[in-house]
Amino acid sequence: METGESPWSVSATLQALNGALRGEAGDGARGGPVWFKESSTRSLRSRDFLAPQAALRAMFTDGQEEFQVMKTVSSFSFAKDVLHFAVPSGIAESVVSLKSPGVPPIKSCQKSTFGLTVQLERPAVFEQILNAIPTYTKPPQAASGHSILLNCVSLHGRKDLNSLSLSHLRTILVTDHLASMLQAQGVDVHLVPALPDEEIHQFLRQLRVEWPLVLETPPNLEDVLAMKEALHQCPHATFAPTDQEEVVCKLHLKKVLEEKHLEGYDPNLDVFLVTEEKLCHVAELQRVALQCMVVSPGRSYSVVHVVSHEEAFQQQKVDLLWRLVAPQALPGPQKHLICGPVKTIHSSSPLSVPHYFQLRHSQMHEASVLKYGDLSQDDTWTEIVNVLTAAAIRFEILSMSHQSQVLLDMEEASISTKGTKSGAFVMYNCARLATLFETYKRAKEQGLYPAFPPPSELNYISLKEEGEWLLLFNGILPFQEILNRVIQLPIADGRLMITASTEAVCKFLIQLSMDFSSYYNRVHILGEPRPHLFSQMFARLQLMRAVREVFHSALATLHLPPLSQI
Repeated sequence: METGESPWSVSATLQALNGALRGEAGDGARGGPVWFKESSTRSLRSRDFLAPQAALRAMFTDGQEEFQVMKTVSSFSFAKDVLHFAVPSGIAESVVSLKSPGVPPIKSCQKSTFGLTVQLERPAVFEQILNAIPTYTKPPQAASGHSILLNCVSLHGRKDLNSLSLSHLRTILVTDHLASMLQAQGVDVHLVPALPDEEIHQFLRQLRVEWPLVLETPPNLEDVLAMKEALHQCPHATFAPTDQEEVVCKLHLKKVLEEKHLEGYDPNLDVFLVTEEKLCHVAELQRVALQCMVVSPGRSYSVVHVVSHEEAFQQQKVDLLWRLVAPQALPGPQKHLICGPVKTIHSSSPLSVPHYFQLRHSQMHEASVLKYGDLSQDDTWTEIVNVLTAAAIRFEILSMSHQSQVLLDMEEASISTKGTKSGAFVMYNCARLATLFETYKRAKEQGLYPAFPPPSELNYISLKEEGEWLLLFNGILPFQEILNRVIQLPIADGRLMITASTEAVCKFLIQLSMDFSSYYNRVHILGEPRPHLFSQMFARLQLMRAVREVFHSALATLHLPPLSQI
């Protein structure tokens, strides 16, 4: 791709297509966006983008008038002819000639019974993208100048591994993935709290979670004392003795909400028994926030509390406590991202986090033994089973929207490498790609295949299989936009509760694996070593290179290493 040229993107194309329609419609246009991207194999046989007929009728005023006239026409005739009346005559030519940054070349725009259909110049799209693979497969860099403090509430006050529930584990994995996504795109991220327990730290490392182990220095007791003094000055705090030793005071939160005109908080918030533990929680938040301001003065900051549904109510209290005792340390807005519960089925008793891990690990080990024999003494295969276990757990928990409930099936058969919705299946297909390129490398060393030519010399016209366009159009072209979707946190709006598309990467990888597996099982990429077949083989290998890079980039956001064999 030439310097300064905008990478092609789905969003830019949709924006330009909608703009072209509105330009033709003039003042008579109404309604929202009309075009959408096709994704199914069946639809992509004939079109890449569609403006549905019903949406076009809603957009064009003249079309609405003609719709009333055409009511008496037979349904077949109506379906066949109404688009002719609803859309200006020159719209197809206008779309085909569309030139705009980020928009691939358009081959055709046609009227059909479905609406307006657009098909891209597919050989040109293959050539442009596959000649600039890193441009489309690396995480895009977000705008700098902003920092986010991610507070994983479930890790505060945890004394040992058994104190973690499955719902706590979910908040940890969501926080870790979100941090990885933000960091990969250039956002300054700070994780809270640091872990005081080595056992929890070591367990999380088995799941590829890299979390700060300890603070450089413990929370300063002076900070806690200063907060206590601030509470003594607060008119909403009372210090009457209670039967709980660690309670510092009672905080009347209803009055705080009324006085500060804060919205979005639970209306049932009332009396908060402030404890030493909660003050230490706030002290660590304050410490990290102040450090951030010292290191990068003038930078905008925000706080996102990632919290399980069981702890969400209590965390709102901690939020308000911080506002009262240390308002000068608040770097920006506080937001709450709530994770739904994790439940188990086919389990006779509540499942602990260590038991859950061991169960999935034994299942992955058994699946590997069934497929390859007992390789338990092989260090390489031991590490592979460990990675597969981490992948199985991460995909099982992260493939659902963070707001939804997760149901863990302890007898789930698809936990094996053959299940098309499992993390192991994704890792399996990543390994198949590694095997493909290793096979080519060995054959080249044996003189069966020539060296790989420069991408600019490849013949992309030979990429005509349905599965090839599916991989490029659904997997490679929109990849960066899928990553961007995850980090689009609504920090600036006035809502207290926010959401994030933390399930997007796992779902994307599962679908990509299914599309790749279908193509790989059907098409012989490494053909017979005959010169007249090399052109198509190298074009297909270049496509596989791009797919492999997408796998690697996406797995990196989950802290999962790509496997070279399974």
